[in-house]
Amino acid sequence: MSDTNPKVEALLSQPQWHDERKRLRAIALSCQLTESVKWGKLCYSAENGNVAMIFGMKDYCALGFFKGSLLKDPERILVAPGEHSQAMRQARFTQLSEIEAQSAVLEAYLLEAIALEKAGAKVDFSEKHELAYPAELQTALDGNTALKAAFEALTPGRQRGYILHFSGAKQSSTRASRIEKCMLDILAGKGLNGR
Repeated sequence: MSDTNPKVEALLSQPQWHDERKRLRAIALSCQLTESVKWGKLCYSAENGNVAMIFGMKDYCALGFFKGSLLKDPERILVAPGEHSQAMRQARFTQLSEIEAQSAVLEAYLLEAIALEKAGAKVDFSEKHELAYPAELQTALDGNTALKAAFEALTPGRQRGYILHFSGAKQSSTRASRIEKCMLDILAGKGLNGR
């Protein structure tokens, strides 16, 4: 919880969402969370586990909860950041007055998140392990042993990214085209978009 961490200061000095970040930070620090910078964001932890993160996006500033899907959310302020998000939930704001109005609620949510971390609560990620391969991918893997070996060697997250990308196409021809375009990256052990 150092006020002189240069990475923290750099994030706090950004002009976009400046006051909103500072207020969310004050709320998080009031809950005795440990502050750091991870993934280029202000991150708050307890019990050696990540609890919350402050996001400064284009259209909103948010306080994200790593295990937000486990929070009760009686005020109904939490949203999933993406269609396939299983654990993370965010409270989003477009102005400082919204944060001020919800400060007591945010503190209560943070305290609940800390209690979940202390209790060792786990998010059920079985959904991400139960993804069905689209038929076009299964056909490509069955017909190319090198591709199959390379795909199976990818991390579960990279496999999931590809499966979601391929499955997102409505037409079979589009799914097949996406698979074809990604083959070299898969064979090189890269994730979607060459990462």
